[in-house]
Amino acid sequence: MILSTIVISIIIVYLFLIGLLIYGFDKVDHFKLQDLPAKIKFSIIIPFRNEAKNLPQLLASILKLNYPTSLFEIILVDDDSDDDSVFFIEKILDTKSSKKDFTLIKNIRIIKNKRASNSPKKDAITTAITVSKFDWIITTDADCVLPTYWLDVFDECIQTKKSDCIVAPVTYKGENSFFNRFQILDFLSLQGATVGGFGLNKPFMCNGANFGYRKSLFNTLNGFEGNTNIASGDDIFLLEKFIKQDAQKVHYLKSKKAVVSTNPAKDISVLIQQRLRWASKTSHNSNGFAKGVGLIVLLGNLVCIMLIPTVLLGYISLKTAIALFIIKFSIDFLLLFKTSRFFKQETLLLSYLFSSLLYPFFSVYIVLLALFKSYEWKGRTFKK
Repeated sequence: MILSTIVISIIIVYLFLIGLLIYGFDKVDHFKLQDLPAKIKFSIIIPFRNEAKNLPQLLASILKLNYPTSLFEIILVDDDSDDDSVFFIEKILDTKSSKKDFTLIKNIRIIKNKRASNSPKKDAITTAITVSKFDWIITTDADCVLPTYWLDVFDECIQTKKSDCIVAPVTYKGENSFFNRFQILDFLSLQGATVGGFGLNKPFMCNGANFGYRKSLFNTLNGFEGNTNIASGDDIFLLEKFIKQDAQKVHYLKSKKAVVSTNPAKDISVLIQQRLRWASKTSHNSNGFAKGVGLIVLLGNLVCIMLIPTVLLGYISLKTAIALFIIKFSIDFLLLFKTSRFFKQETLLLSYLFSSLLYPFFSVYIVLLALFKSYEWKGRTFKK
């Protein structure tokens, strides 16, 4: 009786939480371009390490940006690559420099990362910021593809909302395999929760692949100082600082024209390492709401796993277990439906049923593994 009460209570709390995030998701208005004259100058920072395969598509998307070339620069930070990454960049730039893209090419430069902490990516961003020309910094990753009007929507959001920090959308694009669809659905749930947090005026997540802020504020808050011992978290810990400084000037850019796409993990081992890296920063997050969300989601998934033995042992009836699973299944589906519709990826929902059966086991496994295991990232091993 006590066990069944606990299980039912957890599912009810989970239902309430996801319901709140759905409400928050709907509260964030879609941002529409108004064709304002371009005004803001941007320094775009892109750390890379061994990204020779991905850099050509990134650079191709940079060359297609609609924004005036005089108003932005691209700083590519080489984090000790030992492949042909730098060679490929220089080759592409040399090829393009003789063509019509020459004006933009002059705004792209490669610098070397200056290591100063346990976090290579934070060092790379800091290194680039020290040599950047403009006050607005936008970070993205070397395996991303940027949309044509990416800087236009950032510019108009800053002009109209007087932002100091902007969190923008990211999604996965990959081959149509179940493994990729599983990852994309998982990632969409994180994006949905990110938007929902902003709608509730409790932002707690962001993604460094599409993240903008004022350099002056970064310097005022001493950048990444205070969490450089943690290899990951170049985005979330910085977001926390901006929120504490002035939450009213931290905004989510809910625009399809701002969506940056990146690649899902190529195999299960890479996926596990990626999730371990993400989990490593959770325990260091000072945001109480974020910790509460993480705990409730963990318990919700754990309960789903425990429904099987509790039914077999007779603690909960099969009818009750099915009802609880359907409740969780339905509320999760609603958040994913709204998020996938925003990202125009509704067809992925065809894989939702099977994914929802696997996901509780995957998520709980990652949490348990993160308690004891270090992780690998870009050929380096980092302790928890």
